[in-house]
Order: sequence, then structure tokens, then C-alpha cells
Amino acid sequence: MKFGYFDDQAKEYVITTPDTPLPWINYLGTQDFFSLISNTCGGYSFYKDAKLLRITRYRYNNIPVDSNGKYYYIHDGEDIWNPGTMPSKTPVDSYECHHGIGYSRFLSSKNGLKADLLAFVPVNTSCEINKLTLTNTTDKPKTFSLFSYVEFCLWNAVDDSTNFQRNLSIGEVEIEGSTIYHKTEYRERRKHYSFFSVNCPVDGYDTSRDAFLGHNNGNAFPDAVKKNKAGNSVASGWYPIASHQINLTLSAGESRDLVFVLGYSENPQDQKFIAPNVIRKDGAHKILEQFQTTQQVDAAFAELNAYWSKLLSRYHVESKDENVNRMANIWNQYQCMVTFNMSRSASYYESGTGRGMGFRDSCQDLLGFVHLIPERARERILDIAATQFEDGSAYHQYQPLTKKGNLDIGSGFNDDPLWLIAAVSAYLKETGDFSILNEIVDFDNQKEKAAPLYEHLRRSFEYTSTHLGPHKLPLIGRADWNDCLNLNCFSTEPGEPFQTTGPSEGPVAESVFIAGMFVKYGKEFAQISRHMGDNETAAKAEQEVDAMYQAVLDAGWDGEWFLRAYDAQSQKIGSKECKEGQIFIEPQGFCVMAGIGVKEGLAEKALDSVKEHLDTKYGIMILQPAYTQYYLNLGEISSYPPGYKENAGIFCHNNPWVSIAETVIGRGNRAFEIYKKTCPSYIENISEIHCTEPYVYSQMVAGADAVFHGQAKNSWLTGTAAWTFCNLSQAILGVQPSYDGLCINPCIPEGFGDFKLTRTFRDAVYHIEVKNPDNVQKGVKKVNVDGKEHEGCLIPFEEGKKEYHVTVYMG
Repeated sequence: MKFGYFDDQAKEYVITTPDTPLPWINYLGTQDFFSLISNTCGGYSFYKDAKLLRITRYRYNNIPVDSNGKYYYIHDGEDIWNPGTMPSKTPVDSYECHHGIGYSRFLSSKNGLKADLLAFVPVNTSCEINKLTLTNTTDKPKTFSLFSYVEFCLWNAVDDSTNFQRNLSIGEVEIEGSTIYHKTEYRERRKHYSFFSVNCPVDGYDTSRDAFLGHNNGNAFPDAVKKNKAGNSVASGWYPIASHQINLTLSAGESRDLVFVLGYSENPQDQKFIAPNVIRKDGAHKILEQFQTTQQVDAAFAELNAYWSKLLSRYHVESKDENVNRMANIWNQYQCMVTFNMSRSASYYESGTGRGMGFRDSCQDLLGFVHLIPERARERILDIAATQFEDGSAYHQYQPLTKKGNLDIGSGFNDDPLWLIAAVSAYLKETGDFSILNEIVDFDNQKEKAAPLYEHLRRSFEYTSTHLGPHKLPLIGRADWNDCLNLNCFSTEPGEPFQTTGPSEGPVAESVFIAGMFVKYGKEFAQISRHMGDNETAAKAEQEVDAMYQAVLDAGWDGEWFLRAYDAQSQKIGSKECKEGQIFIEPQGFCVMAGIGVKEGLAEKALDSVKEHLDTKYGIMILQPAYTQYYLNLGEISSYPPGYKENAGIFCHNNPWVSIAETVIGRGNRAFEIYKKTCPSYIENISEIHCTEPYVYSQMVAGADAVFHGQAKNSWLTGTAAWTFCNLSQAILGVQPSYDGLCINPCIPEGFGDFKLTRTFRDAVYHIEVKNPDNVQKGVKKVNVDGKEHEGCLIPFEEGKKEYHVTVYMG
């Protein structure tokens, strides 16, 4: 069942009913000011940090599910309704939600009144614009009232939702004409405030939630709206809001535009205050001056569209498969931008109050983002590296506002260091900017402890190479990519509480997955070292990579597939010897991606085993058989019910690893089959099963053992976005950045046909045409560059050259 449709020309997904299985959301904002908005106008806004600078309040796990947002109530005769249907849920005569690239638009009507609500965050401006156009489609005049509504969060979202004994006393507002200022905390000499304004005189306002809603009333039908009379309330403590009342009369066929602005501003720290609780409004005035007219708003919206068109044009494919085209050209790249901005911090599944930016997560997100805005990728790499410790390990997460490591989570995830090499490698290949390696970067954000970024990479590599277990495989630490695989705990006697291994014993649990990472990214580190002229380090790295390769063959192969790990007592994990959890997806994908077992004939066996044991119609499960009880030596992974999350769920994040691995051995049919199973565009017609948005990837789909097999969870903020873009753009379509140029080596399914691709690479535009007359899955027999035959698949980058015309003949 579908709940809408793709409009590829407009770059929109059009939702045709408010009754989607879950809230289907969009992200507004490109750099500092962000909003989440659902298909019924739910959501919230924040500036830079969803925890510390939350502007509007949102209630997770509430009833109804999506129960707070930026709402507009229309009081028309006997009816009260909303353009996005929530929160009144009054039936409307027509409804559409258009989620576009950086904007959302709501088109609805009732009783001859049409509402067109456009929401977007302008480029380089700290505000959200809501342009509401109301049109009388009848042949008679229409008189009605409009009430706006936002509820302010008291900045720190955690404190806001817990510290009521304080927070119910500190809410403060100020009214200036049609602008309502939220200034809570300003008297504490904090420099920020927010505001909500409309570009016309108002007939009333409310800033107290209790006064606006009424005693013991919900937000579906506020008292002020029912009475058609705002109370002009001024909040003092309790729950500050911003609401405007605007009384309107439209003649037959007349339209009226109203521009609402939710903004954030801050004053310089040294700017003197008029009084402790009186804000200086210069910043707000400057923002509001830009958006007083429809023409100004339309110009800002056009600027946003141009911004995205330019970004998305950097990678553009034309094939006969419309799903490939829309995902590669629009939605997958868009999601990569969102994950770059948010990491895993703020969604409808992540509250934005805890995780912040992930070390591993942000490094992986860069893989799908670096081609869009390389200079922002450069800045992010330096931020991430500054959370690393001197020994090469790192904080697992850091707070986006302070950019300092998250002490609550700490460190000890032993895959983290190698992801930094992955991110830097991707940046270097994309940009050729080796100067970043000379940038001096703090360790643990301490300036007295700093070294060039290249030294950070060396310590990342050496942290892994010097933390090996009994089988010469990398120690897993607290966990590796699979946060729930906690192998350094055990029970000495049956029935006794678990213990962590002591200092004399380890911890000694080992990860075959990290071994695969070490081989793959160790090779990258060696290449980087050679580019730096550090041949001694490169040679040493290559020796250690070779030793790890052999260790995987010696201790990490189980006969038909790669082992997952060894626990603290050197028991195999992910082996046919295990009763449950016999095979895991991660090492099968990553070891083959690293080239392990390809020449020995093991790679094909491992990937065949994945298809035999882990495949389902909705994607590849993370493990099988599922764990049916809790195992102390495995930790959290066995605490989930079978089929969910890390216990045999379908992690869309690592399905691309197997697809990429299939391209390594040249099986384009299987690689594309895997790609399609989790690609939202291909499964749009089962949205009633899948539940999450059909235009973006989700983190997880329930596995075959689950009650609701095929149901997705945790959409938008997932490494699936970056890895799938890498899979499609580099492995399948085959356009791969390298240190010396662009390599073109597709691996496509039979019948895919010829395709064209435009790729901006280091400020040069490559016009690429791939022809496949023999209908092969992989193999390049001839390459022409600018009309001349070229040797090999690598097209060296030439400084100063701005355009390349490339024709690739497969065969």
C-alpha cells in the first residue's frame, strides 16, 4: 500500500493522507538552525545542539504519537481545523504534504478555504520561515480567525523535561508588536533568546500555555480558539508559548499571505545589558527585516532551491531505472547531508538529549557527504580527531556545541580509531588536499597535547596493531561496530553474577570484524604514508596488514564463513560450533571488502553462506540463528527479542557491505539484488508493512524471527545513508575517487543497460557514458577520454582542467 507518490521533477515526496503508519518527517536547515517537521506539522527546532539549545518543546512517546509542533488553527464558523490536520484532527476536504529538499509544504482545504503552508529554513539564516497563504475559493466573502501556536522549550532539553521544581518558575517572555520573545535564562547573562513573529498587526496574542489552552485542556481545541478570543496573557514561569490571533476577511477568490518567523539570536558576550531581564533585540530585528514581504520570502526560498540544485548536481545519473535515478540524484544524497549535520542526535527516534555526535558515526557519514561540501567535511574531520586520546583511542561521542568528548559514554569501542582513517582517506581521495594531514589537532581537546593529523592517523593504526589478543586478532574492547556485542564479561560458575575480566587477564575478547577493518583501512594508511613520503611507516604498516590478513585466515575462518569474534574465554562467536548465533553478517561483508579470502576462494563461500543463512525478502539479517535466551558472555546483543535490532534484525547499515563485497568478486546481479531489498524507493508499495518513510533509509528492519517481520525502525539518522550511497555510486555504478584521479569500474546487473553520469570531482566536471553491449556484470574493455583511447580504468586528475568527457565500454 502507498500513502503518497514521488514527484521526481519537483524533488518531492507527496503524502496524500495524514494517516501514515508512523510520522513521516523531513529536516529543515543546512548548517546551524534546524527543524524537524512531520507530515502533520509536528516537530521541533534547535540551534546547533538539540540538547543545549532546543527552541521548541516536543514530547516523545506521547499519545497521540506526534503531539507537538508549529500549529495554525483556523476558526471558520462552526469548524476549527489545521492545515496539517494536527492537533485538532478535524477532517479536511483535501490534504497533501509535500516533503521537498530542505522544505515541506502543506496543502489543505475546508469549507471553501484553501491553506498553503510552506516551511523552510533559509540558507545562512538562524530562523524558520512559515509562509501561510489562505485563499477563499467560494463566490462569497469569508470571515474567519487564525491562531498560531508554538511552545517554547527552556533551552536545555534534558533539564526542561526533568527539573520542574525550577523550570515552572523561570519562564519569561516579552512582547513587541507582533513579535513574541522567549528570554528564559537571559537574566542569567546567557546571550541567547528566541522569538516568534508575524508580518502583520495582530488582534490578540497569548504567551501562557495554560491561558491559551484552558485548564485541563489538551491542544486539539484550545479555549482561546474555541472562544475566538486571545487572552493577551503574559507568561511568568510555568509554560511559555507564542500565539498570535489574526482576524481575516477574504473576498471571493482573494488570497492573503502571512509570514511567520521562528528565530534564534544571541548578543556579543561583552555587549552591555539594558537590565538583567531586558533583551537587546538587534539580532532579531536584523533577521525579521529580511522576511517582511512575500517577495522577500519567495526570494529566500528560491535561494534555498538553487543551493540544493547546485549541491545535488555534483553527482547525477541517468539510467533506465527510475528508482536508481531518484535515490542517487535526490533522496540518498539529501539523507547523507542530514546525517552529516545530525549524526544520530535528533530524530523522531533519537531524542537529541544524549548521544550528540558519534565518533564512528560521523566518520562513516563523511563517506557519503564529502563530495557535496568538502570544506565542511574537512572541518568535521578536525573536530572528530580532537576527541582522540594520545594512545589513539577516542571518545565514542562528543557534544556538537562544545565539540568535547562525552564523558557519560567515554571510550573503549575499539573500532573507533580505524574509522578516522576511513574518513580521512575518503576526504583525501575526493579533494587531493593532503595539507589537512599537517594540521595541528589537539588530543582530548587539550591544546598542550596536540600533533599533526597524520600523527593522529598513525596512532589510530598503532592502537589496533598493539592491542591484539591470543589469536593475533584485534581486541574488541567494550564493543566494536556492534555496540551490543559485549564479549569481555563472563560468569565463573553457573548462576553466579557476571564479572568483567580483571587487569591480569585482559580484557582479551577479539573481533574478526575489526581485523577486516584493519586490513582495509591499514592499506589506506600505508598509501597515505607513501603520499607523505613516509615510506618507512608505509612499509611497516603493510607488513602488519599482511600479518592480520594471515591471522584472519588462520583463526577467523570457520569453514564456510568468517567467524565473528572470540569472547573473553576464547570461545568462538559466529561459528557453526555455536548453538545460536552461528553466522554474522559483519565479517562476511568487511573481510571480503578488504580483499581477504578473494584469491583463496573463500570470499565466494562466505557470501554464498550469507545468502543461504541470512537472506530474507526484506534484506539480510545480522545473525542467525537468533538468540533465544540471555548469554552472559555475549552481553546486550542477546537481551533483545529474536528478530529485533542486534539480535537477528536486518541492519540496513551493513547490507551495503555485503553488496559492495559482491562487486569485489564481480557478481553484479547479487549486489543489485541486495541493494534493492532495503532501498526505500523499491519498497514504497509495502509501506503498510515497512512503516517508515519510503524516501529515506532506516537503521533496522525486523528480521525473520520477529513478530512483525519487515517493519522498519529508526529512519533518517543511520549510517545506511552514507554506505548505500557509496555502494550505489562507487561499487555498483563504479565511479570511484582515488588519490590520483577518478577510477571507473562498474559492477551492474544484467539488463541494467547503458547509463550516463555527471560527476564533479576536484572542481572539474566529468561527463561519463557507460556502454555495455555485451550485457556483462563487470569488466572494462575500453575507455575513451576526450575522444582518445585511454589505458586502464583510472583517469588521472590534471590540475587546471575543468571538464572531462569519458566513455567506458564494458566487456
